[in-house]
Order: sequence, then structure tokens, then C-alpha cells
Amino acid sequence: MTALMTPLWLIRLAVAAVWLYEGLWCKLLHGEPRQVQVVEAVPYFGPRVGVLFLKALGVAEVGLAAWALSGAAPLPCAVAQTLLLVTLNASGLVWARHIIHDPGGMVVKNFAFLVLVWISASLPGRT
Repeated sequence: MTALMTPLWLIRLAVAAVWLYEGLWCKLLHGEPRQVQVVEAVPYFGPRVGVLFLKALGVAEVGLAAWALSGAAPLPCAVAQTLLLVTLNASGLVWARHIIHDPGGMVVKNFAFLVLVWISASLPGRT
């Protein structure tokens, strides 16, 4: 059965690619303008704080990409990814549901992504 498993490096690469896309492209390079609108919808953020928060979040997500790809401390890495993603999703649903294109789809896709995150964390050292 283990012969059918995807190599761990490929699972880590897939997880890292999602964080790199979200952090670098969507936030730091402004590839997804709706993300600014979502963050600005958070009370007390507004345009100035929203943009700064989005940049900091983009840097953090790029950092998560590197951490996930490295395989270092996989369980704390999975916990960090889970906490960040659940917090972001919950905040988006509470304050910016009207801006998010498909809130239900976002939750389903992020659930599937977190399953992959935890598969990656549960297979340390396997290549």
C-alpha cells in the first residue's frame, strides 16, 4: 500500500505552492485585488491598516511556504498553518462574507488543503 503513496517531497511542494501563491502572488504582488477589500472590511482596519496587514500576512505566508517545504518541525508547522487558515477563514466569513466570491467553496477547499497539510505532517522523514 505504501508503494502507492505520493512521495513526501511532492506533498510538501504542493502545500508550499499554495502558501507561496497566496502570500507572494495574491498579497505581496497584488494579484488578487479582492483580498485587500476583504481585509479592509475588518472593523478598525480600513485602507491604511488593511494594506499593511495584507503585506505582513503575505510575508508570513511566504515564510509558511518555506517552512512547509523544509519539513522542519512538521507538527508545529501544521498547527501554525491550521490556526492561521481557520482564523483567516472565520474572520473573512464574519466580516467580509459579502465580498468573498464563494464562501462555501472557500471552506471546502481549505478543509481539503488542511487535510494535505496534516498528511504532510504525519509522514516525517518519508521520501
